[in-house]
Amino acid sequence: MGQKISIKKGNVQETLLLPLWGRAYETKKANPRLIDKKAVEIVEKLDYDFSMIVKTQSMSQHGWVARSLHTDKMALQFMQKHPKAAIVNIGCGMDTTFSRIDNGKITFYELDLPDVIELRNHFFEDSERHKSIASSFLDTKWFKEISVVDGLLCLAGGVLYYFDEEQIKNFFIAAADYFGKCDFYFDSLSPLGIKIGNKHVLKSGGMGSALGAWGLKPVKSLEKWDKRIKVINSMPMHKGIKKGVPLSTKIFLTIPDILGVCSMVHIRMEQGTC
Repeated sequence: MGQKISIKKGNVQETLLLPLWGRAYETKKANPRLIDKKAVEIVEKLDYDFSMIVKTQSMSQHGWVARSLHTDKMALQFMQKHPKAAIVNIGCGMDTTFSRIDNGKITFYELDLPDVIELRNHFFEDSERHKSIASSFLDTKWFKEISVVDGLLCLAGGVLYYFDEEQIKNFFIAAADYFGKCDFYFDSLSPLGIKIGNKHVLKSGGMGSALGAWGLKPVKSLEKWDKRIKVINSMPMHKGIKKGVPLSTKIFLTIPDILGVCSMVHIRMEQGTC
C-alpha cells in the first residue's frame, strides 16, 4: 500500500470527512442502501483516525446516506430532462456524486475552497466533463466558469447552514440574476436542527466547528426572498431510507422527520416569474 494522504487538522477540513465516512461505512454493510466504492477507497488512503467518528456517529450516518440517495435520485431525474446538463456541486468536500450518476454527457463542476480542492486532487483528476473550481461559493466570480447548454442544477449538500441567512439570500438572488433559470437541491436544518447538529454531531465527533445561523422553517419562506424563487419540493431527510434498519432505529429517525428538523429542498429560479 502506498503512502497515506494526510489531512490538516482543522474544523472545516475535518467536517468534510463525516459524510465520506458515512458512505464508506454503508458500502461495507451486508445489505447497503448505497454503494460508494470511491468513498471506501478514499477512506482507506487517508491518514486520519476515524475511531471517534465510528464511536459517535452511528445515527448521524443514516442522514449522510439519505442525503446522497436523495441527491442521486433528484440529479438523475433532472438529467432525464436535461441529459447534457451542467451540474455544480457546491461545497463538494470529498463528495463522489459524479461517479454514481454520470451519464457520459453531463458537465460536472466540483466547487470548494482551495485546500479542499488540493486534497481532492489526490483522488480525482479533472477532465473535459468533470472539473474542479477552487473558490468560496459566495465569491460569485465562479459563475463565469460554468457553461450551460442544457439546464443548470446546483447541489449543496451539508453546506448552506454553515452561513447566515443574509449570505444565502444574497447568493440565491445573485444566481438568479446571472443564470436566469437554475435549480438548487440542498439539505436544510430548522433552528432546532442547528442546535442538535452542533451538540450531537460536531461536538460529540470532536470537531469544534459550529453550524451557522441559518435555520430554515418553514421552507416556503424562501419564496419571500425573491419572486423568482419557487419551492418545487421539500421532504423529510429520512423519508424512504429506513428499509432494512432495526425498528428502534426507524423510530429514532422518524422523530426528527416529524419535527421537521432536517429537509431536502428543491427550489427553482426563473426569470419569467419576476
